[in-house]
Amino acid sequence: MDAEVAVSLIRMAAADVAREPWQRPSDAYLAQLGLDALMAGIEAPSLLLLAGLARGEHPQARELFDLVLEELGLLPLTLDDLAMARWTAARWWAGQIVACQLDPVHGVKLIYEEAAAELDYPDVLQPIVDLARALDLPNHQPPDQQHIHDQVTSAAQDFLATQAHQNHSLCARNTILLRCPGRA
Repeated sequence: MDAEVAVSLIRMAAADVAREPWQRPSDAYLAQLGLDALMAGIEAPSLLLLAGLARGEHPQARELFDLVLEELGLLPLTLDDLAMARWTAARWWAGQIVACQLDPVHGVKLIYEEAAAELDYPDVLQPIVDLARALDLPNHQPPDQQHIHDQVTSAAQDFLATQAHQNHSLCARNTILLRCPGRA
């Protein structure tokens, strides 16, 4: 995980902290975010404390998490920042699926619930959304796990390819605009 992904996951958790108690991230998850951020090279005084919490100290996580948000300058949390964080997380999870570092079924559900649903189901994520929904349907036959994994991995690869193409097109367009200031 790199710093951009770590900060994105922190932003997403910050948005979820204000939700109903049953929807909030757990104290253990907040401590894990602190550890992940620290491992990604992010520095903040309270981050060390958050990452170093022992299991019995997890009730202190929310207070330390709030301090981390302030120290990293992540407040106020804007809708644009949160949307960018969700896109970053979706790309990272897709990359983890393709690299066989994340179980495809778990990964597709993360992308569906934490990114696509919160981004109002963008078209580029629709194949992943469809797969996640299909996994939740009652099925009278045992699913072919390998087939499901292959489908999810393929959808994740397609999503990453689309994102790479969009990023390449955006870079090319920006290069043209820099060379030709009168063009839009």
